[in-house]
Parts: sequence; C-alpha cells; structure tokens
Amino acid sequence: MYTQILKNYLLGYVRVTIEGYFIERLINLCVKKGILLWKSNRKKSTLLETNVSIQDFKTIVEIAKQTKCRIKIKQKKGLPFVFHKYKKRKIFFIFLCFIVVGILFLSNFVWNIEIIGNSTIPTEEIIQSLKEEGLRIGIIKNKIDSKSIINKMRLNRNDLAWIGMEVKGTNVIVKIVEADKKPDIIPEDEYCNIVATKSGRIVKVNAVNGTPLVKEGDIIKEGTPLIGGWLEGKYTGTRYVHANGSVQAKVWYEEKEKIELKQVITSKTQSKETKYSVRINNFTINFYKTLSKFQKYDTIEENKKLKLFSDFYLPIEILKKTNYELVEQEKTYTKEEAKEIASNQAKMRLENQIKEKENILNTYINYQETENYIEAQVIYEVLEEIGTKEKIVF
Repeated sequence: MYTQILKNYLLGYVRVTIEGYFIERLINLCVKKGILLWKSNRKKSTLLETNVSIQDFKTIVEIAKQTKCRIKIKQKKGLPFVFHKYKKRKIFFIFLCFIVVGILFLSNFVWNIEIIGNSTIPTEEIIQSLKEEGLRIGIIKNKIDSKSIINKMRLNRNDLAWIGMEVKGTNVIVKIVEADKKPDIIPEDEYCNIVATKSGRIVKVNAVNGTPLVKEGDIIKEGTPLIGGWLEGKYTGTRYVHANGSVQAKVWYEEKEKIELKQVITSKTQSKETKYSVRINNFTINFYKTLSKFQKYDTIEENKKLKLFSDFYLPIEILKKTNYELVEQEKTYTKEEAKEIASNQAKMRLENQIKEKENILNTYINYQETENYIEAQVIYEVLEEIGTKEKIVF
C-alpha cells in the first residue's frame, strides 16, 4: 500500500469531496474497479473527503455520475503539481529530482532492523547474530535469503523456539519466540539419587521411593546425598531404584554492606545542556563543541532514525545527547543512620534472590563498627525444598 501511495505522489493525486446519498455504492464500485482511495474522512453520512490518483480521477467522476453524487477537487498534490508551480525555478526542480531519485535508490536497501518478542535476550545480541548470518544494515533487499538466515539462527541458538522475518519498506521486522529453559529430566526407568542443591539444616524428609540418608536436624552441604536410589531387603538384598521424594531444609542467605560515615554525595541540579549530531550511515556530523560547560555531568543519549512512512526508514539518524550537571556535597551520617542504610541495602539484595518471601523464617543482623564506617551483615533463614535428582553412574 505504501508503495502505491508513493507512486501516486510521484504521478500526482487530488484531494476531493464527494457529496450524495449513495456514497457506499460509489465506494463499492471503486473497490470493484481497483481504484485506491486513501486518507478517507466521512464528515457526514452524505459527505466524504478522500484522495484519488490523477489516473483514476476520470473514472471516479463517471462513477459519481452513475451514483448521482457530486465530486469536487479540494487540493492538487504530488510532484507534477509541484513541478508546475516551480517550473521557473530550475535549481529547485533539479534539486527535487535528485531527492526523488535518491529516495528511490535508498528504497532498495535495509536501513532498520526491528526485533519483536524478546524479553530476556538483549536486542543487540540478536542483531549481532543476524549480522553474522548475513542480515545487516545497508544490505540490498533482493540479497536477503530469509529462509537461510532463519534456519541458521535456529541451528546456532538454543534460546530461540521460533523466528520469522518480514521485509516492509526499508525495515526488516524480525519476530522471535524465546525457548523455555527446561531442566534435565532423568527418565523414570533410570536409577538416581536425590542430592542437596544448597547447604542447610534438614527440617523434613519424605522418601516416596528410595532410602533416606539424612534426618531432621542434620547439617548438610551442597551435593550431599539426601535420598539414596536403592532399597535394602532382608531377602532381596540391595535393589536400585529411581529415587523420589522431597526434602525441606533451613537455608541461609547472607549479604554484607559497608557505609562510610563521611561521604561525598553526587546529585543532579536543574541545569542541563542538549547537543545534537547527525549520523549518515557510519559518518557522524556533530553540531556542538566537544567539551561540556559543566565540570561534572551525567549523560543520557537518545537515537532516532528518520523515516518517510511507518516502515520506510532512511540511513539518517538524529543523535540527541543531554548532559545533566552534577554537584558534589559532603555528608556525615550518624552511626544509627549508617546502620539503617546498610541493613536496608543488604536486605534489598537478599530479597531479590528469594522467590517466596513468605518462607523467610528468621532475620539476623550483625554490625561491625569503626570510626570511619559501619558494616552490616544480614542473614535470612529460609525454608526451602533443596533436593534434585542425580543419575547413578556405575
């Protein structure tokens, strides 16, 4: 559709108003005859405003007569009308021709790659993988072998469950579905033990199949066998089995945080400066002085690619760099303030490691005090399932 609209712009089109009681019939006849109407706006039930190409204008006038509608030209748009308006300005005309030819030339290349569907895999990583397989910015669209790239991506990356590609304008849309990471599963017909995934103190052992090797109160380390993959019988002797069951234990998570009593705090002021540059493919033009007027500052960069339509990107990128002024101030904490800050920061990191907060049984906090700093040691005691299956190797 965008290609057709671009073609109509090059050949010329008109903005018309159509008035009558049979506008729906007129639209149906236009669709039947393959006449493209775009940017249509139904202002009243009897009034329609739309665009139509110069080539189709005579046909739509005849259709308007058949449907007893009145048609009127509101605006004339497109290159033919622009040329007519500026026909005496030769330099402008030549410059405009260069622009049109340049746009048509650039439309044969890929100037943007859009990744959709990734949540854990970084976009830059996917783009790099695509580049290694042959899809990169600046490649001619006719040289893109979609099937080959997709097959290679599937073979080389285990974290992709599905990948699809679509070329729109100068934009390539790559849609992916990330693969779920599945744990290694030991088949039921193979012998295995249940071993500890973490160190801790045993709370409960429930052996459905196999021999319990630990009991309540035992302190174990990571890798310790918890339920053995065998059974002892008085008459049958030792018989190997696929161990099943659950083991609960108290495990401990620990984090330390040190807070200096005297610190230099950096904060932003209201002052900022914005600098712009233009990147044309790999060539960058800066419109600012290299040095900042601030002694200390924090920089945030934003990039925006230029495009004519939603999927017609150009190899031109506007770079915006914003520098925020930073000032430094000395701050002195009391020991109580430092203790609170240190313990809160340590707790925050611990809670990011624990999925089920309701299983936290106890919290222990120890402080080390000196003249210069406070160090907090925070320990969470958590009730968890700690068993995992491990194949028995003979």
